[in-house]
Amino acid sequence: MSPDIQAVIRMQSLDVKAAALQKEIAELPKHIAQIEKALDQHIRKLDVDRAALAANQRERKRLEDDIKVQDQKISKLKDQTLQAKTNDQYRAFQHEIEFCQNEIRKAEDKILELMGQADPLDKNVKAAEAALAQEKKQVDLEKERARERTAQDQQFYNEAMAERTQIAAGIDKRLVADYERIRKRRGTAIAEAVDGRCTACQISLRPQYFQDLKKAEKVLYCETCGRILYYNPPVSLDHEIHQSIKT
Repeated sequence: MSPDIQAVIRMQSLDVKAAALQKEIAELPKHIAQIEKALDQHIRKLDVDRAALAANQRERKRLEDDIKVQDQKISKLKDQTLQAKTNDQYRAFQHEIEFCQNEIRKAEDKILELMGQADPLDKNVKAAEAALAQEKKQVDLEKERARERTAQDQQFYNEAMAERTQIAAGIDKRLVADYERIRKRRGTAIAEAVDGRCTACQISLRPQYFQDLKKAEKVLYCETCGRILYYNPPVSLDHEIHQSIKT
């Protein structure tokens, strides 16, 4: 295998790595946006629960104030009853007292009903507040991890691109141009030929063409998909044993 072909194989490895890094860098903000969206939904739900609890408390306070007003009315009416000069006046005052007492009973019943509603509302709010505090911590942790991962990915990407630039500078410019053109069209530009077949498109090569590829005298391209081809001779058992003894 020629040095140029080895260099192109490495270039493709770097391009694949860089593409994966770019994808992850692009996906991390989306991940953060998703967890922040979920957090916002929980915050809005908590706001609704808090508003319901506050409305419950305001209504109870209003009713309690109404009861005080009715009590004051009753007190005045009782004083007026003592000063009634006729039966009709007396009955009128009594009727108003009964009306005020009925209003008080209605308000007290409503207060009891609101108190029954307030207990689960209060528990929901407290539970939601505790869960939200924990969720905020988790979101902050995820965001910090994402920032660290993005910085790390960017560093790896920059290193890969620096190595790629250095490799490309040492390769025949026509081969680099072919590589870029094929990669743009096919996604990958170089493929190994194994058992007389292009591993990218899985189409068999002509026997003579495969033999020419084995000689590695010039750059050859798959006649079907157009990718740059390379042949990696299998390592013999004797060679593996020799390498094992050396190491």
